[in-house]
Amino acid sequence: MAVKLPKALTIAGLDSGGGAGITADLKTFHAMGVYGMVALTAVTAQNTLGVKAVQEVDPSIIEAQVNAVAEDIGVDAAKTGMLSSSPIMESVAKVIKRWGFPLVVDPVMYAKSGDPLMRQDAMETLRRAVIPLAKVVTPNVPEAESLSGVSIRNLDDARIAAKRIAEEFHPEIVIVKGGHLTGAESIDVVYFRDNGEFRELRAPRINTGNTHGTGCSFSAAIAAGLAKGMSAWDSIKQAKELITMAIQYSLPLGHGHGPVNPMSWIELRAYRYDAIVDLGNAVSMIKGKVRELIDPQGNGGIATTLPPPYVVNPSNVISVTWRDIEEGLPINVVTRSGGNRLVKYALGMVSGNSRLRALLLISGLSNLISRIKNALTTYEYDSSGDEYRLINSALNEAVRSLGKVPDAIHLTSINDLVIVGESATAVSSKLMNSLN
Repeated sequence: MAVKLPKALTIAGLDSGGGAGITADLKTFHAMGVYGMVALTAVTAQNTLGVKAVQEVDPSIIEAQVNAVAEDIGVDAAKTGMLSSSPIMESVAKVIKRWGFPLVVDPVMYAKSGDPLMRQDAMETLRRAVIPLAKVVTPNVPEAESLSGVSIRNLDDARIAAKRIAEEFHPEIVIVKGGHLTGAESIDVVYFRDNGEFRELRAPRINTGNTHGTGCSFSAAIAAGLAKGMSAWDSIKQAKELITMAIQYSLPLGHGHGPVNPMSWIELRAYRYDAIVDLGNAVSMIKGKVRELIDPQGNGGIATTLPPPYVVNPSNVISVTWRDIEEGLPINVVTRSGGNRLVKYALGMVSGNSRLRALLLISGLSNLISRIKNALTTYEYDSSGDEYRLINSALNEAVRSLGKVPDAIHLTSINDLVIVGESATAVSSKLMNSLN
């Protein structure tokens, strides 16, 4: 039985640093469940600091790449990125007209570093030959200013620019992205040429410099939605959700602007599922011992985290208290029940050692703590303060003193025993071995 897979094509350049261009596009296509194809327009020697060199691909080869995939595999939607010269733009316009697939145009003019990626004499060709073919065009503020001649300082200016681009160059939809504007929210202005309607896409502005590849991933996500048969507006809304998540979980790589992380769209859900399964297995191992682990304040429990970069968000600490386990609630219901102490310990633990992913807390039960810690490699730490800083400092001091990560940390000032490990099942095994 033949299965119809949605297929999207990126017509763009290669970023050797992997953060933008076709690499970002293919990651985005894959994250959204779309088969991705490539027509390479240029090779750039590029990293998070800037563009070191550019080699354009011959226009006839670009055209041949598009024809090769379109005539055999088929193209449900496409996007353009770096089109650096007029001959390349003319060739791309010619082949797009031949096949007639829905097109998203990301009018790339500069890299995140500010280095130019399009020749100045190609601007008129972009306006005349490429943008009129677009179902959606996605300029950022500087690009919209270049295309429209409007100085953009606020949303009203963005609306004027979007409308002018639509009326002069005739794409169906213009999105002037708001990343370069200021304010607590990142607001994109969307203009529909057929009915003159304006809409807005809003998301919290995320404080990070790691935004390399934002425009590439956003436009690729729109193309992926179109390839799946979604409406233009639904594709645009989903793309905004994806890019917001990709920025939130961006990657702190290199010494300049690190890349966004479109794979977070699927990785976050996959890692959370794995964490819940791990936690469920761990609870099954120790269920018969849970009653004796419950402290009067209900602090104790078990927690596991998602790996970096996802653990930066406290909501990605998956935790459960002993009390809820004893009450028999299903693990998928109680995985957010863990108290503030468990979450702080987990975040502090991971910040001190990213290989550690889980902990088990026994709080205030002196006799039990004494019994367990004597059966494990335990580091005694006598200090006070916030749980995050306590466990972080204790782990660092323990590694310096012991030359390795201990099985457990005993925070003597509050009589908390924290068993640490690389998984929830690992810390549960340590507990059960110590009790047996």
